[in-house]
Amino acid sequence: MPSPQQARAQASAITSGKTAPEAEPSATSQLRMLFDRPRLSPGQRRIAQYLIDHLTEAALLSITDLAERVGVSQPSVTRFASAVGFSGYPALRERLQSIALGTRAGGPPEENQGNELQAAVDAEMENLENLRRDLADPDRVIAVGRALSRSAPLTVLGLRISVSLAEYFAYAARRIHPDVRLVTVGGSVAYDALLQSREAGGTWVLAFSMPRHARETLTAVRVARRAGLKVALITDLALGPVADEADVTFATGTGSRLVFDSYAAPGLMCAALLQAMTDADPERTQARLEKYERVADQHQFFLKD
Repeated sequence: MPSPQQARAQASAITSGKTAPEAEPSATSQLRMLFDRPRLSPGQRRIAQYLIDHLTEAALLSITDLAERVGVSQPSVTRFASAVGFSGYPALRERLQSIALGTRAGGPPEENQGNELQAAVDAEMENLENLRRDLADPDRVIAVGRALSRSAPLTVLGLRISVSLAEYFAYAARRIHPDVRLVTVGGSVAYDALLQSREAGGTWVLAFSMPRHARETLTAVRVARRAGLKVALITDLALGPVADEADVTFATGTGSRLVFDSYAAPGLMCAALLQAMTDADPERTQARLEKYERVADQHQFFLKD
């Protein structure tokens, strides 16, 4: 009798390609694609991030107001519009307004928003809906899952607030991967672990960077890149220094309505990558899960449900 994990591994393999009608990309995804320019200056990246974070409001701002909100000059906003492919700021604002109106049309009604705790849940539901749209074509997740599966060892990096996500991913990945190395301490300890992973034959690092984004995460990612490791990043920002260093970035929204952030969408992104890893080598997955179940039964790891 297969365990629940074994049954899910057999039954829930990700199907490549778009099997359902193509979904409209989320507003955040549309903006990421719009602003995905490798040569944006730091000031231009600040403008892009402000527009991503405050789309509904920003779509109505004059060039003067936007410059003041971001803390840049008006010519900087004009140059930004040109850098991302528009004739000027009016054309960019028109595009922002069309994206914002699409978001409003598909969003929840403003009435009956409930109390603050319910509003926090609503915000996370929106993050999950955006992630659902982003996963309409799962090919990128499948490809990265295969790469992580082949990397031996596979290093998982999460520092400060990102430790919990890294620990979850590493705990589950060890069930299906023979050598997963978890790094949750920064500085020279992280550098040693990353360098040793590369020397042992590792090719990839999965890194987590949640707000507030730790400077030591950026340094560790740079060390990994210099050592020859490729970096897959799960974060909340599609733009910024850490994302700039990563080979592939999965940007998912975090819940920020309460004192401490919540991570429904990043957690689901972890599960999606784990599923892609199980699909990448089903024979190894099945053998390792069966072996683990035997050990778990022998030592009575779990209570009987």
